[in-house]
Amino acid sequence: MKKIDLWDLVPGQNEAANFLKKAAVSPVHAYIFVGPEGAGREEIARAFSGSIFAKYEEGQDLERCKDLAWRGIHPDLSIIEPEGRGLRVSDARKIIIESSRSPIESKKKILIVNRFDTAEPEAVASLLKTIEEPSISTIFILLAESVPDSHVTISSRCVRVDVPSMAAEELADLLKSEGVKTEDAILLAEASAGNLRRARLLQEDVSFMTRQEAWKTLPDRLDGSGAAVSIAVKELQKMIDDAQTPLTDRHNQELERLAEQEEVFGIRGSGRQEVTERHKREIRRLRDDELRFGLATLSRRYRDLGIQNNNFDALNSVGVITSAALELIRNPNERLLLQALFLNLSTKILIKEAQ
Repeated sequence: MKKIDLWDLVPGQNEAANFLKKAAVSPVHAYIFVGPEGAGREEIARAFSGSIFAKYEEGQDLERCKDLAWRGIHPDLSIIEPEGRGLRVSDARKIIIESSRSPIESKKKILIVNRFDTAEPEAVASLLKTIEEPSISTIFILLAESVPDSHVTISSRCVRVDVPSMAAEELADLLKSEGVKTEDAILLAEASAGNLRRARLLQEDVSFMTRQEAWKTLPDRLDGSGAAVSIAVKELQKMIDDAQTPLTDRHNQELERLAEQEEVFGIRGSGRQEVTERHKREIRRLRDDELRFGLATLSRRYRDLGIQNNNFDALNSVGVITSAALELIRNPNERLLLQALFLNLSTKILIKEAQ
């Protein structure tokens, strides 16, 4: 098997990578990787896991264990995804059960817990003792966009590693090194806001510029009426639906291949439930990414309008949009979230016109 350098697979995070290379020699019981969506938290967590497993292997087994860890399928690596928009008590129970199991191949068992920042207070409380005093063979890696006050009790028991977004210039240079034209690389870097995974998705998305323009021109179309808000929300949701189509097509193809395997080997152990759950998470992530992308575009437009025209209403709108982006975690209803936001922005416009 070809020799694998796991850290070469994680671009743009040299500081975190250098720290974790050393930490893998003698890892502690818990880490928390903090940074925005798409910055590479999970990729770094998988590379770190592979580096830890590699301590106990040699020869071909060494490269095999690194490869399996990078792909997230090492038998002693569990990647936990919350079932819903947030990590609930039911998810916490699964984490506790999984952490109690002994390693199969390695001397360590590693649990990567995604979206820890979305954990409900009850889930945080139930996980405290498990993460604070795990078995000697268990290592936790918590992934979070930020650390809420309610999560500090657990995060204080972990080694924190910051995973910041890539700078637009750095991301553009990386895309250019992969063969993307300079003009396209700059545009993709700006549109993805330092999110490498999203930049690569947008690279294959011919309509993303149309969506970007729809968000950018939104302030010109909000006239204070509910009708204008309703039209804008329907238009944007339709665009998000269209952006989801390629992913849905890939999911359908995967399910067709799975059905063929089930005809030959049977349904038992086919993993259909796991595949279906993963599809749901991927669609939810895509839609959340689209909304974050749109809200970031909208925020930049209001910021520019505020600076150019010395307009405090426009500048205040940036804070309103930021609050809506944070509300994404708690409010699963896209339509209601966007309607409330656009009506709020429309009200600001009306106040300005009345003056």
